[in-house]
Amino acid sequence: MRALTYHGKHDVRVDTVPDPEIVNPRDAIIEVTSTAICGSDLHLYDGVIPGVLSGDILGHEFMGRVVDTGRDSTLKKGQRVVVPFTISCGACFHCQKQQYSACDNSNPADTQDLTEPVYGQALSALFGYSHLTGGYPGGQAEYVRVPYSDVGPVVIPDGLDDEKVLFLSDILPTGWMAAENCQIEPGDTVAVWGCGPVGLFAVQSALLMGAAQVIAIDHYPHRLDLARRMGAKVIDYRRTRVLEALREMTGGVGPDAVIDAVGMESHGLAVDNVMDTVKQKVGMGADRGHALREAIMACRKGGRVSVPGVYGGFLDKFPLGAFMEKGLQWRTGQTHVQRYTKDLLRRIEEGEIDTTFLISHRLPLEDAPRGYDNFRNNQDEWTKVVLTP
Repeated sequence: MRALTYHGKHDVRVDTVPDPEIVNPRDAIIEVTSTAICGSDLHLYDGVIPGVLSGDILGHEFMGRVVDTGRDSTLKKGQRVVVPFTISCGACFHCQKQQYSACDNSNPADTQDLTEPVYGQALSALFGYSHLTGGYPGGQAEYVRVPYSDVGPVVIPDGLDDEKVLFLSDILPTGWMAAENCQIEPGDTVAVWGCGPVGLFAVQSALLMGAAQVIAIDHYPHRLDLARRMGAKVIDYRRTRVLEALREMTGGVGPDAVIDAVGMESHGLAVDNVMDTVKQKVGMGADRGHALREAIMACRKGGRVSVPGVYGGFLDKFPLGAFMEKGLQWRTGQTHVQRYTKDLLRRIEEGEIDTTFLISHRLPLEDAPRGYDNFRNNQDEWTKVVLTP
């Protein structure tokens, strides 16, 4: 089959690789009909996530049609399914608590040995990401093996186009969980750093959850316009002093909740971000945390901090004093996708949630390297890329 493979920093290629096979009775093989490039994929593309090897198949946002199953799979050949990016067994301590991204069983033992020194405990496995998260081949390919297929995939009615449901695989539930983690109350103001795909879905979700005011922060005009169309107020951080603007927009109190939807490769003109960028380029640090620092400083006393943005290592100059003295609460983590898919699918079917507004480009799989290059370097116009194998 054809698949997009990693060969080093800013070097991805569509290669011919072996077809996947059933290796466990709970497996299924999916013929991929749509797959997308995620902002998290850019962390791999930029070479800042450890444990990615040459030849690894990328991609964790995908859906398709079932073409083969193991004897214990609950799927049937011909069904259309969206596959969560988190691989979860459904039976361990964490899965039983619906903490699917903390699954104890999906990450193989040999990769757990690599993960624990970095993160303290092994993470759940993820499709198409790092060998710290299992090294499973991803979905930017013609076919993919889906482990625990009786737990993760959500069956899609034939009347719904791929583009309406594809983002159930990751960014829609990620934005939803980010807003849920804000514990939004009537009258709340929520500020969102980053108007990429996750940030925009976090804006949409916060408004649906009843936030009185959502403020989106970015500098790309088109992305800010998308946030504005959804009902958010916007701040262009290159034209406005963000902390001063947020105080003014909240009567001097600050936002009740803040969402860092940027993560480890935040941009900004501040000195702290310049130093983080230098350290990242020379291999002295993995994370650029300007957006997170600013969000913590902006949040009101007693407020909530939600971090769906991906961080991979250690962060310098963390404002722990401000975090503690202001009495902030913090919730973060990889998304427990399976917890949200059924409810979000219902909201899509009923027309409450639209996801198609985000798609700017549609490409064949063979053009994926061009898609990665533009998604990274032309972010104002390339808001989301969907690939068709």
